[in-house]
Amino acid sequence: MKALTRNPFLLYSYLSTEMLAPFFASFLIMNGVFFLVKLIPFLNFALDLNISFTDFVRMFSYMLPNMLLYTIPMAAMMGVIIGFSRLSSDMEILALKASGISIYWILPPLFTIALIITLATTYISTKLIPVSEIAMKQLTYQLLKEKIDKGIKEYQFTEALGDLVVHVGEIDKKTGQWKNVWVSDMRGQKNPAITMASTGRMFSNLDEMNITILLENGSLHRPDDKDSQIVNFERYIINIPLKPGSQPKPNERKSLGMIQLLERSEEIGQDTEDGRELLTEFHKRLVLPFGCLILTILGLPLGLQAGPGKRATGIPYGLAVFVLYYVLFTLGRTLADDGLAPVAFIMWLPNVIFLFIALYAIHRVTNEKTILPERLLFILNNIYSLTLKPLVALLMKILQRFSPSKIGIQSQQADPASQPATDAGTGMIRGDVSVKIYHYPQCSLYETKNCSTTFLSADLAEESGFKSCTLCAPKTNRSPAAPPSATNSDK
Repeated sequence: MKALTRNPFLLYSYLSTEMLAPFFASFLIMNGVFFLVKLIPFLNFALDLNISFTDFVRMFSYMLPNMLLYTIPMAAMMGVIIGFSRLSSDMEILALKASGISIYWILPPLFTIALIITLATTYISTKLIPVSEIAMKQLTYQLLKEKIDKGIKEYQFTEALGDLVVHVGEIDKKTGQWKNVWVSDMRGQKNPAITMASTGRMFSNLDEMNITILLENGSLHRPDDKDSQIVNFERYIINIPLKPGSQPKPNERKSLGMIQLLERSEEIGQDTEDGRELLTEFHKRLVLPFGCLILTILGLPLGLQAGPGKRATGIPYGLAVFVLYYVLFTLGRTLADDGLAPVAFIMWLPNVIFLFIALYAIHRVTNEKTILPERLLFILNNIYSLTLKPLVALLMKILQRFSPSKIGIQSQQADPASQPATDAGTGMIRGDVSVKIYHYPQCSLYETKNCSTTFLSADLAEESGFKSCTLCAPKTNRSPAAPPSATNSDK
């Protein structure tokens, strides 16, 4: 213990390795899933514009920071849960406690890794996302403009402009001026409006993401079922917005920096709808990285729920916590955008709630207690027995009709309570010191406070003067003992 106090770096490096290995594995898996989800829209956009593979990779890399803002917190939380679940299942946490090392010795490497991941997420949220949004907007504009420029050729009808069809007689290669221009406009009408002009030119605007066609010295023909209209003009302007198609349109809020968001919201007015949206975007870039820190720390008590003879419930609980956090975050963001609650208060409320939950869970775990109180667990188990358990049993019966042999074997292996308990198959045995009775993991009294002594087998427990419990006693010749009363167990 003194050597560890002088040089704890060996323990810290070992714990860091146990957390970082599953973190990187979860990071790759989650980003792969997000990539597959976003792949089809990007493929449609790439085939529509006939872009090269290099531009396709560039465009997807510009969207990567938005993905990392959600995948990094989830991967960090799963990495901590998986790492400490393995340490608990392999009894390494128990060995550390037996050596005099408390849970508080585990916190420094956990906080260090969580802080590093949080700083990386903050940099992505505040710096990379605005830069990637601007780059995405520029690249999308460039690709769409190149499609139109390549599509307009002499003596050919160009359909690259959607509902507008353009025919150009001649194109001056030096000035880019058109001659003998014919335009058919079908936007918002049944019969096309025909525009003919002697000259024309095309301009583009990156900020507005549109293309302007300027026609000179021509006439506009508007046919109608009853009346037709002919208008002669000297100059006529047609604005064409560049639509990215299946590619998501770049968001103007995300392309602004942190200081620009505050300045723009103050200029517009933070009480207006646009001002609240800008202020919400500002808080979002700070709330999510801090939420990553909280979720990573919360992975410690969830991972320590595993152990010999216990199910690894930390992973499903972690997924439920992650989903609940983002549901509250999305709800708060919606209320902030609609002006139903103060922006700063409602945006930071989920972080405050989960921070108290994380601190409470760590306090419970360090004091050798379950995360939730026993009474609350008893209530939740009763709710599960009354609601979900009958549905699960009904589903198992339906599945057994289709595949009775396979399902039957799996159900027997999954339910240890239905099998005779043996010393080899039930895991560690705990003994209640106050009444000298030992319990198997499937027993309801296995997690009580007085069950502080562990045995590798029932024979060792009986040699120490303990007797088997009547609730979990295996079908052997051993004489089971009466379970402790409620008053004894509470003591």
